[in-house]
Amino acid sequence: MSRVNDLQMTWDASRKSWIESANQPDCDFSLQNLPFGVFSDARDSARRVGVALGEVIVDLAALQAAGLLNLPQAASGEVFSQGSLNAFIALGRDAWRSVRVQLSVLFAHDTPALRDAPVLHERVLVRQDQATLHLPVEIPGYTDFYSSKEHATNVGSMFRDPANALLPNWSEMPIGYNGRASSVVVSGTPVRRPQGQLKLPDQARPVFGPCRKLDFELETGFIIGRGNALGEPVSCATAEDHIFGMVLLNDWSARDIQQWEYVPLGPFNAKTFATTISPWVVTLDALEPFRVAQPPQTPEPLAYLRHDAGPHAFNIVLELQMQVAGAAYAEVIARTNFRHLYWTMAQQLAHHTVSGCNTRVGDLMGSGTISGPTADSFGSLLELTWNGKTPLALAGGTRSFIEDGDTITLAGWCQGAGYRVGFGLCAGRVMPA
Repeated sequence: MSRVNDLQMTWDASRKSWIESANQPDCDFSLQNLPFGVFSDARDSARRVGVALGEVIVDLAALQAAGLLNLPQAASGEVFSQGSLNAFIALGRDAWRSVRVQLSVLFAHDTPALRDAPVLHERVLVRQDQATLHLPVEIPGYTDFYSSKEHATNVGSMFRDPANALLPNWSEMPIGYNGRASSVVVSGTPVRRPQGQLKLPDQARPVFGPCRKLDFELETGFIIGRGNALGEPVSCATAEDHIFGMVLLNDWSARDIQQWEYVPLGPFNAKTFATTISPWVVTLDALEPFRVAQPPQTPEPLAYLRHDAGPHAFNIVLELQMQVAGAAYAEVIARTNFRHLYWTMAQQLAHHTVSGCNTRVGDLMGSGTISGPTADSFGSLLELTWNGKTPLALAGGTRSFIEDGDTITLAGWCQGAGYRVGFGLCAGRVMPA
C-alpha cells in the first residue's frame, strides 16, 4: 500500500477496533484518532509515551518491546520511554505517520496479532482511569495569538469605539506576543489565583491584592514538529509540514491586572501564572477529513500570508463548561468552532517566522480566544458577561468572573459518521490566592 493509501485507510469511517470502547460514536478516542501523550501508572511510575484508544492507553514502549511496533532504522529505540513526546516528534512526519498507520492496522477488529494475545494485553494496555497523564511535550517557547475576529471586535467594542473596534493592523497580520513556557500545565493541575497591582477607578494609585476579574480563554494550540533555522522563515505554503498536532488550551487571564499593566508593552503578570493544555496531542493527519474553508479575508493578505487554493481550517466543535464551587455538576456556558478563526495556523506560523525567528520542536502556539458570531459562542467570561454587566445565572450561583473553587473545562471534537476525533478534556480548578 502506498503512503497515501495508508493514510486514507486510517480515515475510513467504517473501520472498527477490537477495543470496543473505541467504537462508541461519542468516544473522543476512536481508531480514526490515535492521539499521542505521556502517562504513568501505579504499576510503573516511569513516564512514557502512549496513545489513547477508547478507554485505554496503548503503551508504545511496551508495544515496541513486544516486537509489534517498528520505527525507522535511524531512530533511537528509546523514544517511547521518554517523559515527553519531543524525541519522537523529532523523528519527523514519516515516523509519526508510520506509527499511526501501524496502530490503525494492529487495533483494527480483524487483526489478530495483538487481539488474540491476551497475555500481552496486561503489558501493553493501561486503563485511562488508572493512569496519570502528564504534560505531553517539553515546551521551549510559547506564543499566543489574537486571531479571532469576533473576539477582537467584542473586546474593541467594549473598551474602545464600537465603530472602530479593530485596530488598523489587525486585518493585516496575525497579532501575537511571545509569552512564557514555564507555567504551561497539563489538564487537572489546580490554578492558583494570581496577585498583582490593581488600579481601582476611585483611587489615584494602584493597590496590591488578589485578581478580582479572573477569566478563561477558550483556545486551541499547535505543537511545532519541525523547527526552522534562525534567519530562515517558514512559508505559508509549507507551514503545516512543521506542525505535529493540536491541543486544547485555556490561557487563564487576570483581566484587572492586565488592564493596568498592558500599556505600553502588553500583558505580563496577567498571563504568566498559568496556561492549561489538554494531555493528548491530535495529529493533523487525524484532523485531515475535517478540513473546511477558513473565513474570507479582506483585504487580501500580503504575499507571504497568502494561502494556496483550498481549505485551511478545521471543523472542530469547541465547548466550554463551568462548574461553580459547591455545585453538583458542570454546565455548558458556550459552544463555538475552530473554523471561525480568521487567521489560520499556517498564517500564524508564517508570520511568526517571517522576521527570521527560529522555532524548535515542542514550541507551543496558542490561537487566541476563539469566539463565534453569536452571544452563546463567545470564548471568555469577559464577553459572555460583557465585563460583568450581565452575569451568568448558573446552578450554584451567578458569575461575572471566576471565583475560588470554580472549575473550568474545555472540550473539543470533530464529529465523523459514527465516530469522533476528540481532544479529551482541558480542565482546571481555581484555588485561592
